[in-house]
Amino acid sequence: MNGLPGAGAGAGAPAGSTYNPNDPNIKMLNNMMESCFGKAAVSGVMGFGMGGVFGMFMASMAYDTPFHTPGAPGSTPQPISSLPWRQQLKVGFKDMGSRSYSTAKNFGMVGLMFAGIECGIEGYRAKNDMFNGTAAGCLTGGILARSGGPTAVAGGCAAFAAFSAAIDAWLRQPKEDE
Repeated sequence: MNGLPGAGAGAGAPAGSTYNPNDPNIKMLNNMMESCFGKAAVSGVMGFGMGGVFGMFMASMAYDTPFHTPGAPGSTPQPISSLPWRQQLKVGFKDMGSRSYSTAKNFGMVGLMFAGIECGIEGYRAKNDMFNGTAAGCLTGGILARSGGPTAVAGGCAAFAAFSAAIDAWLRQPKEDE
């Protein structure tokens, strides 16, 4: 094998170890990943992690970084450039952390909802086709936009369904052999 950890009988595996599908631990993990709850939970956690990284990147590129430090209510804000270097870093990292956490929560919620709804639809229909992802996208988009009223729900449904259908169509196309 290639010697990567967890990639089979590589450098990290004991000599003579093989994959045994009848191992109770393997069966338990397979059953968990085949359940809708397991798929939704893994998607939520992975979405949270990806959202955190994406949020950190976007916060570092933001132009609306606070140029003034938040002061006490009623006091005049202090320009960030007048602060000592360590204080400037502290304010910047605090802003980056709050933006990163906010994006992580949003990505995690979208991943959890979409995977759970898609798995539920697939289990109910007993089919694995493009309709499952498109319907899950519509429901997820509508639920996320519910506080904006009926027009926002319709727009969220249409946008998420179109994006889900496009990604699903791209993933289902035949692969070219190189």
